Amino acid sequence: MQITDEMIDKLAHLAKLQFNDMEKSAIKGDLEKMIGFVEKLNELDLDAVEPLMHMSESVNVLRDDVVQGSISREKALQNAPDTDGQYFRVPKVIRK
Repeated sequence: MQITDEMIDKLAHLAKLQFNDMEKSAIKGDLEKMIGFVEKLNELDLDAVEPLMHMSESVNVLRDDVVQGSISREKALQNAPDTDGQYFRVPKVIRK
């Protein structure tokens, strides 16, 4: 694919950017390198390769949900820096 100055101007317009001539030539070179890389990938023979849904063969590696007990309120508040006996007490951060 050939990159032209008109194409760069159109991309700049769509992206709401402005480039001087020096920047346009640098961008043109970068775009040509990127497109060349993608075109190089088209040379690969991928006929025998099936599309992947996931990178591994594992379908679902999540654990089953198991209902378990939790710690008591007293134990949860045991190491709290400040508490009123029922809740954690934190400094006020919103001022009116």
